[in-house]
Amino acid sequence: MEEETYHVPVMLKEVIDGLQLKPSGVYVDCTFGGGGHSMELLGHLDHDGKLIVFDQDEDARKNVPDDPRILFIPHNFRHLQRFLRLHKIGTVDGIIADLGVSSFQFNTAERGFSTRMDGPFDMRMDKRQELTAVQILENYPEEKLQKIFEEYGEVTNAKTLARTIVRQRGKISVSTISDFKNAIHALVKGNPHRYLAQVFQALRIEVNDEMGSLKEMLNQVPIVLKSGGRIAIITFHSLEDRLVKHFFKSGHVGDLESVEKETDQIYGTKTRSRFKLITKKPLTPGAGEIKNNPRSRSAKLRIAEKI
Repeated sequence: MEEETYHVPVMLKEVIDGLQLKPSGVYVDCTFGGGGHSMELLGHLDHDGKLIVFDQDEDARKNVPDDPRILFIPHNFRHLQRFLRLHKIGTVDGIIADLGVSSFQFNTAERGFSTRMDGPFDMRMDKRQELTAVQILENYPEEKLQKIFEEYGEVTNAKTLARTIVRQRGKISVSTISDFKNAIHALVKGNPHRYLAQVFQALRIEVNDEMGSLKEMLNQVPIVLKSGGRIAIITFHSLEDRLVKHFFKSGHVGDLESVEKETDQIYGTKTRSRFKLITKKPLTPGAGEIKNNPRSRSAKLRIAEKI
């Protein structure tokens, strides 16, 4: 499977430049996907360099090149430290994470990510897990559904949407994308495409515990990243970006409330971050990149160096 058909790497030059790669260094790509960032990174490493790549989506394995410098880990990056230890790797020189959904996943109907196609309402990035979008819609209590739509999708009528889904249980099937779209058709507000995208985003984040995975990975970064090593993270959701910004500035993940307030204090005591900000403000794609890859338009890149 060619990378170009799988996923177009976002802000590739900015990521590579920002990492300040060492030819014989050890690096981690937390989100291998189509391998776009990894292939470019490998091009800057010599024969002593090493690249560890994570991807919980089994389809991504098909993109891994036959290169002795690369090690593929078929698991979520929340297990970063565990698998580095398993392979006798203590610390690394740099880390990259592109938190976007791949074009391949969006364009494969049976994966259930896209509002444009019909298929099973699945949304699992790791098909080994049990929880699907259908199970959330059929089993989550109204209050939890509302919170998901509000926090992860910023859906304006989250309460009404959650109530309607719960009331329709047992009466209407939501096993496919078309089923679900038909079930909530009367509730769509504003631009239908934008509304559905927000709802789908919220469900996808919950199905894959994307916020939980990101928090767990960030908590391990100070342990596995060498002093002077750099981490580059590309986000596509405002909550993810605020979480990364808060972590780089404060040195800790904190809870959702502290992230929302963007505070750098715990119990009133100022904490000192273990990171130096390389990007004072997030980098964003240029007009040319957005034109060639419209899905990059919401991307934000933040880079930090461990002190």
